[in-house]
Amino acid sequence: MKELRIPDAAKRDPKSTEMLRVWIAEQGLHCALKFGIYEGSGWEEEDAWGTILADTARHVARALDLHAPGRHPGALAKIRAKFLDELDDPTSPVRGDFVA
Repeated sequence: MKELRIPDAAKRDPKSTEMLRVWIAEQGLHCALKFGIYEGSGWEEEDAWGTILADTARHVARALDLHAPGRHPGALAKIRAKFLDELDDPTSPVRGDFVA
């Protein structure tokens, strides 16, 4: 298994919390999610995850630009369009179990 490096800020902050892990395995997408953390915080879980996913999209667009400057014009707009298309017409079903 090829794991990504944990960001230095996450290592330094004793309150850091891993929220999402994603793998491509056995020809499909597999996720581990931390949810329920916002209960009683004043944040709606859906709003919090919307922010997390939007921030993730911006990080991906920025990474594309840093990796290959100028080769991915409009990356965030393309990611957003594909995201909305995928929500409306998924290329694969969501399967799996919830493990607490």
